[in-house]
Amino acid sequence: MSDNKTIKSALISVFSKDGLAPIVNKLNEQGVTIYSTGGTQKFINDLGINVVPAEDITSYPSILGGRVKTLHPKIFGGILNRQDNAQDVAELVEFEIPQIDCVIVDLYPFEKTVASGASNQDIIEKIDIGGISLIRAAAKNYKDVICVSSVNDYQEFLDLISENNGVTTEENRKHFAAKSFNVSSHYDTAIFNYFNKNHEIASLKFSETKGQVLRYGENPHQKGFFFGDFEAMFDKLHGKELSYNNLLDVDAAVNLMNEFKGDAPTFAILKHNNACGLAQRNTIHQAYVDALAGDPVSAFGGILISNTEIDVATANEIHKLFCEVVIAPSFSNEALEILKGKKNRILLVQKDIELPQTTVRTCLNGALVQFRDNITDSRDMLTTATNNSPSEAELEDLLFASKLCKHTKSNTIVLAKNKQLCASGTGQTSRVDALNQAIHKAQSFNFDLKGAVMASDAFFPFPDCVEIADNAGITAVIQPGGSIKDQLSIDYCNENNLTMVMTGTRHFKH
Repeated sequence: MSDNKTIKSALISVFSKDGLAPIVNKLNEQGVTIYSTGGTQKFINDLGINVVPAEDITSYPSILGGRVKTLHPKIFGGILNRQDNAQDVAELVEFEIPQIDCVIVDLYPFEKTVASGASNQDIIEKIDIGGISLIRAAAKNYKDVICVSSVNDYQEFLDLISENNGVTTEENRKHFAAKSFNVSSHYDTAIFNYFNKNHEIASLKFSETKGQVLRYGENPHQKGFFFGDFEAMFDKLHGKELSYNNLLDVDAAVNLMNEFKGDAPTFAILKHNNACGLAQRNTIHQAYVDALAGDPVSAFGGILISNTEIDVATANEIHKLFCEVVIAPSFSNEALEILKGKKNRILLVQKDIELPQTTVRTCLNGALVQFRDNITDSRDMLTTATNNSPSEAELEDLLFASKLCKHTKSNTIVLAKNKQLCASGTGQTSRVDALNQAIHKAQSFNFDLKGAVMASDAFFPFPDCVEIADNAGITAVIQPGGSIKDQLSIDYCNENNLTMVMTGTRHFKH
């Protein structure tokens, strides 16, 4: 028996009617019997095309406010029967069940309803029951039935039946079945995650239907992919395609700059997921100039991000630097034209959307999941551990440095002065090494560390770090505290006129 099937009947029950009319017209032109329900039935009737109501098959009306329309043996028997099985075919005749060759469904928009902030009751009503059941049945029986499971597939299906006069191959039907199970599994994942938003059930379900193949992964010999709705976060205005490493750096940049959302103009330059320059000033132009001064060498090929619109003066300065990506909430028209002067430079406008509240990374033969570090150290969290309290200027610098420290690879030490990153020691196995790295780097770029502050992502087990910082001219320290030897560091600070505040919150970033 040939695996080719000619569509002679179709059941259509969709939420989105966009793009449906050409399909209905083509099916009607090909002499296909169309069955339908509710709003879809009215839509088809309004096109002037005959449609058989599903209730004419079932002898039952739509009930329970539309919750039950297609859930009936005469519908599912028409979809699930095996046409090469004599018993199935005989039962169709016995129970007067029509054969259904094609099922077209577009599910209730559950995710969009959740995202809209709708009430729980409205969300529950957008859990599709009949539609998802039709999809599973039709996709399971792909040997005989073709299933179109989303508005996103309407055009592909229309092209198929137009080119082949309504004939489909088993390969065609299996292809659409795979797409259908992708839709159904994603839909169920979204529903589960809504019900399990407090993670009371220790189960990881992740589904992302938007994906793209990247040029490669971290290195050219590795394949790379991105799964996510990039367009929901950014408008890409210019430049080449983003790479795997670009995306990691963009993620780091966005998370860092979220700490300064709504603050005075702030500019950051990142390299390999860590900030090499950061400054907050009265203008974004000066913020960029001072961020670049933090490490003009590392800035080459970096990722740049601003918390406010980039203007002409800033664009002119940026244009002198080779950089991979520039991110901002907006660009002035003149600034945009300047920055477009480098054809490969990627320009992104960041949209104001909420990021996921959990992070996921592979580990061994499984995954690690955690809630985001959503704590930002603030004044009301601080405890002054020393006899002296920080000045107002020192306090502002301490909180500035703490925000940056939170988004820098552990072990890390951050040195800052006048809301400018002087240097950081990143990813070191020893906190002393991190501090020495930061001091050496700051001095190599001619920063005067007298009056600077130091932030640490974790406690000091010994007083060696505060002693080294003191000798470099640093006058104030912010750290989580919690070491059984905290008092040793506190004593050193008291004896040498340093101030130290403790946050009570560690910010490791591995």
